[in-house]
Amino acid sequence: MERGWAERGYHARCLDISIDRSFEDFRRQYEQAVPPYDAEAFNALVARNAPWDDVLALMRERAPHDFLIYWSSGDLRPMMNLAGDPRHCVEYLMGNHTTAERMFRHDPAAMLYAPLRTMISDGPDGGARFIIEQPSRAFSSLGVDAIHEVGVDLDREVAAALLAHLQVPVPAGLSD
Repeated sequence: MERGWAERGYHARCLDISIDRSFEDFRRQYEQAVPPYDAEAFNALVARNAPWDDVLALMRERAPHDFLIYWSSGDLRPMMNLAGDPRHCVEYLMGNHTTAERMFRHDPAAMLYAPLRTMISDGPDGGARFIIEQPSRAFSSLGVDAIHEVGVDLDREVAAALLAHLQVPVPAGLSD
């Protein structure tokens, strides 16, 4: 790229999935399926300059459904309730840094969309909602075929490894 700046369009497809469980039940199930990132364990690999195979092995051990939670907002309800909105809502950054590396090698800008943003909130009918942007759409915005292919793989992982495990509907186009 020449010095200066460049502009790329961003493509998003927001998937809003209705869940027939309460916010608290679904949140608990999601957080069991997608455990928190263990910085201490992964930093120990960095400290000993471990081979990448050790990183892959630790990720397989710690992420039974292919993803970890890197960050969570906690429930936004107490703050939003001050404005009169009593709904529960939790945002997450969910991902797999071994998958992210497969994109990073082609363009570090892929990290703009990795980890994936997800959200659980109260649904309008008393159930919960799970919201995620379709990974392949965001990653295709970078215009690199190899990154888009990993995004398509992520679509399948979200559908098969996570949503199927959580027994929630898989949106059309996510697992195709």
